Amino acid sequence: MDVENFSKAIVKLLKMAVTQIPSDVENALKEAMKKEDEVAKTQLKAILENVRLANKEKPICQDTGIQTFFVKMGIDFPFRGIIKEGIIEGVRKATKEIPLRPNAIDVFTSKNSGDNTGKHVPFIHWEIVDGSDCEITAIPKGGGSENMSTLRMLKPGVGLEGVKKFVIEWMAQAAGNPCPPTIVGIGIGGGADIAMKLAKQAILRPVGERSEDAEVAKMEEELVEEINKTGIGPMGLGGKTTVLDVHIEVAHRHPASLPVGIVVQCWADRRAKMFIDEKGEITWSMN
Repeated sequence: MDVENFSKAIVKLLKMAVTQIPSDVENALKEAMKKEDEVAKTQLKAILENVRLANKEKPICQDTGIQTFFVKMGIDFPFRGIIKEGIIEGVRKATKEIPLRPNAIDVFTSKNSGDNTGKHVPFIHWEIVDGSDCEITAIPKGGGSENMSTLRMLKPGVGLEGVKKFVIEWMAQAAGNPCPPTIVGIGIGGGADIAMKLAKQAILRPVGERSEDAEVAKMEEELVEEINKTGIGPMGLGGKTTVLDVHIEVAHRHPASLPVGIVVQCWADRRAKMFIDEKGEITWSMN
């Protein structure tokens, strides 16, 4: 495998990610529609029709986001030297070929790079693991939902009840801005940067998949119930389904700190994976 072929694989990965939503998300939207009343049902019906019309060819949403990748690479993976270069080149090609909306803007000049690349973008989260394979997850995350992400350094004395109160109040304040029904990722513990990274990792988990930690899983379920009680509903127009799911990841914390990161994903929970083995063979997955 060389950079040229790998960059073409990245184009395919991004096309999968921006033109489809995973089956777990689509199924959750369909189940929500069965429970909703007329206005909310109409919104969910329109969302599902949008998914159908995209039909693996056109982007589901015009905002194809800042291109973000989670790379889990085996320490013995033989093609590790081409991953960064191939991802960047793949993003350039994907911008032109799919096409993706150019979303990379210089902070000082406001000039658009035109190809979704620039300083620190596409952003790559690296994780080195045992083995000789590589797993790459693409998340084309739009600006509307990202704008509803936040970090709060809570005082440890508020405890987990304080964490839940903060999350519920924040999502009530977000209202219809992140295009609900949303998936909410929460990172608790670590430091400020760790909490936010955990929160973004949390949205990678399929809708309906609970944490392996029983206490965390219980908290996830409680937050789903409480946020849905706000009645914000699909697209903020009222209803029973404000979130499709809440996922929590935790890290040990400093005694003086209780960081809580929240990352919100819109109903278009776009994500796709590719797996590369030590021979360069690639397989694909939407889940």
